[in-house]
Amino acid sequence: MTEFRVTRTVLAALPSLRRKSALLLLVAAMAACAPVIRNHGYVPAADELALVEVGVDTRETVNQKIGRPSTSGLLNDEGWYYVQSQYRLVGPRQPKEIDRKVLAVTFNEAGVVENIAEFGLEDGQVVEISRRVTETNIKGVSLITQLLSSFGRIRAEDVAGN
Repeated sequence: MTEFRVTRTVLAALPSLRRKSALLLLVAAMAACAPVIRNHGYVPAADELALVEVGVDTRETVNQKIGRPSTSGLLNDEGWYYVQSQYRLVGPRQPKEIDRKVLAVTFNEAGVVENIAEFGLEDGQVVEISRRVTETNIKGVSLITQLLSSFGRIRAEDVAGN
């Protein structure tokens, strides 16, 4: 009789357990889709940037005051670029950049700060990178066709090295 009561109690609680499981699954699914904000890079704060004086500071003093950036001018090192981006990630979707700050500190030939400029995401331009792919000279011919077509052209002198 006791086993029957336990079984009946478990069976009576089953719909409630299913509801709780479904609710827990729904909450977990919604939590997985909650946006996650990630920050990448570094841009000095306004109070740190106020320490840098145009026409006075050099590369060395800028390095001491706000640090060296991870990016600088590629060809002639005339500028230092501090870049910070903020991305929003939602579930399995691709991250979307929601904010970007770029601080450009340019130097003259003597290494003295010439200009400080700040740019945001709205100032950016999409630059398409040129993908240089070498096209094959042979169109519509497979590797096996190439091997079989050159089979009859091989001479014994070519292989023997005479």
